[in-house]
Amino acid sequence: MPDGAAFNTAPPIATLHVLAAFPVLSETFISNEIRALRARGHRVVPLAIAPYDGPCQPEDEAFRAETVALGDQPRLPAMLGALAHPAGLARALAFCRAQRALSLPSLLLAGARAALVARRAGVRHVHAHYAHGAAAIGIVAARLSGLTCSFISHGYDLYGSPTDIPAKLAAADAVVATCEDMKADFLAMRPGTPVHVIPCGVDPARFRRPATPPPSNGRILAIGRLAEQKGYPVLIEALALLPEAERPVVEAVGAGPLLAELQALAAARGVAGQMRFLGPRPSTWIAEHGPAYAGFVAPYVICANGDRDTSPVSVKEAMGMELPVLASTVTGNKEMVTPETGRLVEPADAAALAEGLRWLAGLAPEERRRLGAAGRQRLLDRFTLDRQAECLGAVFAGCRDA
Repeated sequence: MPDGAAFNTAPPIATLHVLAAFPVLSETFISNEIRALRARGHRVVPLAIAPYDGPCQPEDEAFRAETVALGDQPRLPAMLGALAHPAGLARALAFCRAQRALSLPSLLLAGARAALVARRAGVRHVHAHYAHGAAAIGIVAARLSGLTCSFISHGYDLYGSPTDIPAKLAAADAVVATCEDMKADFLAMRPGTPVHVIPCGVDPARFRRPATPPPSNGRILAIGRLAEQKGYPVLIEALALLPEAERPVVEAVGAGPLLAELQALAAARGVAGQMRFLGPRPSTWIAEHGPAYAGFVAPYVICANGDRDTSPVSVKEAMGMELPVLASTVTGNKEMVTPETGRLVEPADAAALAEGLRWLAGLAPEERRRLGAAGRQRLLDRFTLDRQAECLGAVFAGCRDA
């Protein structure tokens, strides 16, 4: 976390958020961050690198009209602006040459366009989500406009498909990691980098157990894209290891490329009745129906290419709704789930996950309430959106003051 004094006194700051695409259905952590920063008085200008008209959460529709498109920025004024600041141009060119993923002309032009937006919007800091092209463009834009910059990684960009990470660590004024494991991995690549651990937060006023709780439906909830890192095949194998009379019903919210494969696997293992795929649901559905579940399962794994979840928002939403959590020990889960709030198992261990499901389904009501209450308290102490915004504001201000 940022230094305590800065954490308590950081003033609001205007930032340009550089994003690959925005708003995106499965990336609520970005829209939530922007709202939380604005609630603390920060001004945030979202800039999207690529056009996007795909689905998003209903509450994020309003972002479409205000999101600035990088490709709409005029080339000539952008390049003239870059040439007007020789020192900044020299620093931008040095980074363009140090990285390898993007051609120098295309990266310089993209950065110049983003710098043009930054100057016209009057921002003081550039912040990029994901350590791919957004981070590279954000760094160049900051150098060209004489601003400070930071970027945050969310997992895939560091573990599954990393590009020029050491060069970006060297060029950024600050780096945000979503968990301690990620910070350690960044520092192993470049010791001394100013890395701050700031987990993605959730709104505890939205994800909570109602004053009059609904009766338990007896089922276990899972949330996440139907992709390899979510560990659904391990979950199916775990259900198959349990005697049929002891299998809980698990309902998975999410869409993704593995749906047909997972449905076929569940049928082949004889657990199609207990492993149900509900498809995508808006966050309003999660907040409304989540508290009725008996628990939450997050069987995440490390993929063959190294990809993994690092600070899953869905686990924190479950904690906010006072659901006991069964999760694997993949990265950020270790910082969220404790013996007081749930149980951790090793990733890809179907037998251990099966025992965890047996435990979760068999909890006595009073124990379930105790675990759930402790989980919500841990969320309030560590993982709220407001805390995330306060920490980020301190990082942004710290870059300006350094």
